[in-house]
Amino acid sequence: MTRLITKVLKPLMIEKAPAYANKFFYSLGFLSATSFLILLVSGIIMSLQGPGWWLTDPTGQYLRSVHMWATQAFVLFILMHLLIVFLTSGFKRPRQLTWVLGVLMLLFVFLEAEFGFVLRGDFSSQWRSLQGADFYNGSGLGYWINTLNYQQIYGIHIAAIPFLILGILLVHYMLVKILGIAKPYRKDIVVKTVPANHLLLFARGGVLIIVVLALAYMLPSPYVKPITIQEVAKADPKIVATTLVKEFDGSSDTANYVDNLAPYTFDTRAVYVFAPYAQLLQPTANQADVNDQVTIFQHESADLQTQQLKDAATFFDQWDGKSPVKTSNTAVTIINHLVGMAQAGLYEPSLSTAGTSSRPDKSGTYVLRFLSDSGVLEDKASSLIMTTEQYGMLHEEAGLAPGAWWLAPIGILNHTVLAGDANGDRDAAVIFGSFFLLLIAFPFIPLVNQIPDKLQLYKLIWGEKKRSK
Repeated sequence: MTRLITKVLKPLMIEKAPAYANKFFYSLGFLSATSFLILLVSGIIMSLQGPGWWLTDPTGQYLRSVHMWATQAFVLFILMHLLIVFLTSGFKRPRQLTWVLGVLMLLFVFLEAEFGFVLRGDFSSQWRSLQGADFYNGSGLGYWINTLNYQQIYGIHIAAIPFLILGILLVHYMLVKILGIAKPYRKDIVVKTVPANHLLLFARGGVLIIVVLALAYMLPSPYVKPITIQEVAKADPKIVATTLVKEFDGSSDTANYVDNLAPYTFDTRAVYVFAPYAQLLQPTANQADVNDQVTIFQHESADLQTQQLKDAATFFDQWDGKSPVKTSNTAVTIINHLVGMAQAGLYEPSLSTAGTSSRPDKSGTYVLRFLSDSGVLEDKASSLIMTTEQYGMLHEEAGLAPGAWWLAPIGILNHTVLAGDANGDRDAAVIFGSFFLLLIAFPFIPLVNQIPDKLQLYKLIWGEKKRSK
């Protein structure tokens, strides 16, 4: 079997390499590819089984943890690999394209990792969806990427980006094979050319697989149950009532969402009040005795509607959430019926068909925006130390498994340069995008591309210079 594998892979392998290429630091590219392979295998199995399996079945939960730890490894090794190339100036001509492809791969890995958090199916998904939506809306990409749309992100995560990463990875490796592993660009440094130690390379890959599988068992990916509108309505109906008032009178965060691009242009009154109430009026075997209060409200004068909504806001601010609601105020009656609908578990499903606009996508967007407007998501995130102010991206919401530590620079920006910035999401996207453009262009910028050499950073990898005779 070993001979067969060797025979198949041998044409793809690099046979000769500088002596230092057999060191661990020069296995980072292969370890990155190994991590990606684990992600592909575990991801395919998870996508075939579905969220219900990876959230409830013991095997599925374990594979979910494997996927998480493989992500950690992939990001770590690709960052280290890029750092080694930087330290040794491995981006110099004719290897500029391999550097460019490596940076692009890193960018797509970051995107893929964040989309993975969105798809986990837990509270982390809800919270990161909202944070990601603000980032993409601020950057002007919200028209194409809506992280509140589970189905859209699912397609991007399991199909679009993996194929992009795989294509870049293959081209990147073929360039390395054609050009060979970068040798010292300095003529005064002599390094022997030796056979590449493939056995050692695969042994390191095998150890990585074992470590990922072990960590997934010892430190499983945590699960915090997602929040539902029914759960909130049962625990504190006042929160749902006051949120409905804001959606009704147009004072909620969603109704007034302003950013570089405003994707939430739907009518919150139509989506969160009129459409669910219309479903409540549909004849069913268990229909409650509900009159069409919406029609009555719509036939009232504009001044009366405004006054009733103002009185409704005052009423529910003072409501204890338990006392029976008896009033002639039409708006109060409508909201009271919708609160009962939410407690029965009927309100949240009604939002999946609410509204008529095709933007933003309705797959989960309305529910998450409502929960965001209620404030319960931020309160939960704060209790789990997950908010931006708490550097929440550095750790998971529970347990000992690490979080998206690679986003720490964004957290630092939010605490320093962008502190108090009203357009923080937009400016963070500009800084983030500019940084990656600079990385891509780095090999082509005169003087700047000489920085690693001037600082003699290559000594960290190659050791002291060895002058030729």
